[in-house]
Amino acid sequence: MSKIKFLYVCQQCGYSQTGWAGKCPECGSWGSLVESCEENKLPLKSRKKLLLSNKNLRINLSDVSFLNTKKIQTNISELDRVLGGGLVNGQVVLIAGEPGIGKSTLLMQVADNLSKKTQNLIFYACGEESAQQIKVRSERLGIKSKQIELIESTDIDEIVDILSKEDLPVCGLIVDSIQTMQTLDLTGMAGSVGQIRECAFRLVRLAKTKNIPVFIVGHVTKEGSVAGPSVLKHMVDTVLWFEGDKTLSLRMIRSTKNRFGSTDEVGIFTMSESGLVPIRSPEKMFLSNSDLVVPGSAISAILQGTRFVLVEIQALVTPTKLPIPRRVAQGLDTKRLEILLAVLSKRCGVNLYEHDCFVNVSGGINVGRDPSVDLAVCAAIASSYFDKPLPGKTLIIGEVDLLGAIRNVSGFDKRKKEAKNFGYDILIEPNKGKYVRDLIDAFLRNKTN
Repeated sequence: MSKIKFLYVCQQCGYSQTGWAGKCPECGSWGSLVESCEENKLPLKSRKKLLLSNKNLRINLSDVSFLNTKKIQTNISELDRVLGGGLVNGQVVLIAGEPGIGKSTLLMQVADNLSKKTQNLIFYACGEESAQQIKVRSERLGIKSKQIELIESTDIDEIVDILSKEDLPVCGLIVDSIQTMQTLDLTGMAGSVGQIRECAFRLVRLAKTKNIPVFIVGHVTKEGSVAGPSVLKHMVDTVLWFEGDKTLSLRMIRSTKNRFGSTDEVGIFTMSESGLVPIRSPEKMFLSNSDLVVPGSAISAILQGTRFVLVEIQALVTPTKLPIPRRVAQGLDTKRLEILLAVLSKRCGVNLYEHDCFVNVSGGINVGRDPSVDLAVCAAIASSYFDKPLPGKTLIIGEVDLLGAIRNVSGFDKRKKEAKNFGYDILIEPNKGKYVRDLIDAFLRNKTN
């Protein structure tokens, strides 16, 4: 019988030793030695016998039978979209996001739908909350399924033992969260790098052997990344990122890794008293309800996965008395805004060095560094500067380079086609030898200026 031994392994070079050290003796990296457990190797004779008995491990690729497995839908349309059509048996999904963003709420809804769909048990390992707290949430969400089993334990081995019973009809497992789980085989405390890695490994092995989907909730660091070792994201099949402003009702799920689908799709929800509600047609939800045409407003279009979404760029340009004017951006990359302001000042004759500039993407959506909204940002700023509105029912799409030229963007033909379906026209087509100055001169700048 093999015996378990404990080693401290460097996460950078793979060097191992029996005791911990702050600095790796091999590569010199600090804080990289992590406690790990492994079984002693069998004697040489035993290993040879084992190799002879396992000759059938070699399988030719052409001899492998292809199983066209049907995906399991969670009946949450936006989540199924991000997952690539649904769950796959044995799939391990890591979902991370800011505290209070709605991860546990979403997973409770997933547990309710899966248990009703399959009529099998789904287990919820509540490491952060008690059973009473989860009961309060389920009452608020109106979930009364009798197929949901709660496990009040942070011992990963106890959880694995419960689900390993062959006669137990199980349709899934939810672990909330991986940072609270631990195994007694390691001496480190819950949440340490070694504990997270070992617990995740055992959950992945359970999902593959039991052939059930497993959801793992992960914490985030103050830098905004998934807490724990990077190997955690490599071990799982899918990594979902839950984002949104907790002061607003908008929630979005993005996939940063998916072995069974695309990573381009985005799921959009609204948070309500009854839980997360999918938004099936978000095309115009980020536009203001007012039909008034006012200075400082420009409509653009972005592609969220395969979805066409209209967004409103709002700008406010006011004179400043500060020695350094303020540049504030919400829903837009600040450095990108500074580049566009420099282009307006240098190439377009819009002198903004004595003005504060505030730019906001309405509705709470974050377009980040999407270059397709560059022209709309410039147009909104110029519209506010000249105090003159842009033409109504028009879309402004295009990337702006440092020379002030309007460049084409990916998927422009699709955006143009969808714009016509919503009653919008393209104000100026990119990649036609046009410059930002041409747009400003044609629609905003007074001829007398």
